[in-house]
Amino acid sequence: MDFLFGGSALNAGNHAVALLLPKAYGFVVLVAVASSFLLVWMSFQVGKARKQFNVNYPTMYHPTNDKFNCYQRAHQNTLEGYTTFLLVLLIGGLEMPVFSALAGIVWIAGKVSYAQGYFTGDPKNRLRGSYAYIGLLALLFATVKFGVRLAMQ
Repeated sequence: MDFLFGGSALNAGNHAVALLLPKAYGFVVLVAVASSFLLVWMSFQVGKARKQFNVNYPTMYHPTNDKFNCYQRAHQNTLEGYTTFLLVLLIGGLEMPVFSALAGIVWIAGKVSYAQGYFTGDPKNRLRGSYAYIGLLALLFATVKFGVRLAMQ
């Protein structure tokens, strides 16, 4: 039952495979967890906007209420890129864990700025969070570096 309730893949004593992760990889994991809180926060904002603007489920976008649509779009856009973010965070973190964790924090902060700008109701204000792409590109760099190193071994 250890495999269900407390066995650790980091302790290879009774396991067939040991995970060899960089010491600082825990920072990467913590940033991944923080990013999930970002999504929860955004979904709560959309939920509050649904009540404020009287937009019932399952309506995704309102035909005339652009302010509500800005809330929904901020959340939806983040969801659309989330798998890419997690992929490059978790793989890039194997090569450069501290760098990747910091880049992940930049992405999260950028997405908060993006959402807050979008929530104003003026779509142009979403550009306040454009720096999220700096974090994403940094993560892409770390992931490519990891792939090249593996390919060259």
